[in-house]
Amino acid sequence: MLKIAWKFIRFDKAKSIGVIVGILISTFLIGQQLGVFFFLSGLMGALATDVKADIWVVDSKTNDVNQLGRLDVRNLRAVQGISGVKEAFPLLISGASCNYKNGTSGAITLIGVDANQVNAIVKPEKIAAGKTSELQLDGAVSGEYFEKKNLGGAIDIGTDFEINGKRAFFALQTKGFRGFGSSFCVTTIERARFYSNQSVNIISAVLVNLQPGVNADDVVADINKHITGVRAWPAQKLAESSVKKILSSSGIALSTGTLIIFALIAGFFIIGLTMYSSALDRLKDYGTLKAIGAGNGYITRLILTQALVFSIVGFLIGLLLLEGFRRGVANSGLIFSFSPLVLLGMFATIGMISISGASFALSRIRSVEPAAVFR
Repeated sequence: MLKIAWKFIRFDKAKSIGVIVGILISTFLIGQQLGVFFFLSGLMGALATDVKADIWVVDSKTNDVNQLGRLDVRNLRAVQGISGVKEAFPLLISGASCNYKNGTSGAITLIGVDANQVNAIVKPEKIAAGKTSELQLDGAVSGEYFEKKNLGGAIDIGTDFEINGKRAFFALQTKGFRGFGSSFCVTTIERARFYSNQSVNIISAVLVNLQPGVNADDVVADINKHITGVRAWPAQKLAESSVKKILSSSGIALSTGTLIIFALIAGFFIIGLTMYSSALDRLKDYGTLKAIGAGNGYITRLILTQALVFSIVGFLIGLLLLEGFRRGVANSGLIFSFSPLVLLGMFATIGMISISGASFALSRIRSVEPAAVFR
């Protein structure tokens, strides 16, 4: 069967190439949109997942890590007294405006944390240059490599700039530590208060790490029960809540889904019409097969085998193009990857498009009479 299908594919190379091009275009467009969507949704909850903390304690009305409310610093001491808590430390997040040496200005998100907890905020694998200990120097903040265009174009260690009219300099360079629409600049909590004019009694969240063997859900329930005005979240659940809130209030999911649907429709009609045209050109060949005893079942399997071959070849070529795109945009900070399950789902989708498109040809070929070969 595969040998006969391959001969039919080779018989009309132009139309076979047309089918493969339709499949690889669908593969590339679907993968591109999924990749961008995965990247953006990852940024939406990045702060909650990147920070090394088991539990986030935030304002009772907060369900998005990108929009934290205000907490009284006394909540820190209350959380520290909860059973099962190994350590709890404050986090202050505040917006600020900056002026850079090249004459540009921009907005940043200051993340203030205790000096001895910086390693919990910025993981070692996300440090491109500098040391976290240097953030204790007067005026020291971090800068994100992929946000350097928004940070004056230069974030080399020692580069001076102003935050709300006050001197600062980059002492640490991160790579991949950023949020959804935010340029994260990490510094000590005291310096973050100084730059943003925040009261010493105000924090944005309390980050909690648990003792070994302690159930996070139990500690969350205790915090929510005994401390008023706050809400405790396991870090992963806060990240998921953040993603859901942003997706529900923005058009990202709708626009991505619409583009994927158009890619599916385009692929379906390109494949279907090309295979139908190819079938019309070879009606006598299929009629010959019927004349020598091949039934509609055999013809159906032959067409579906061709569709499967087209799917495999087109998907692999599309995947190579998609990998080239992924590597190219990674240099600009748009980083994403596909799990084996996602790739399997993409191939299954492409296979369904190809098989569905083949139905155009099948509907015509099944009606061919064996006598057609003699006309």
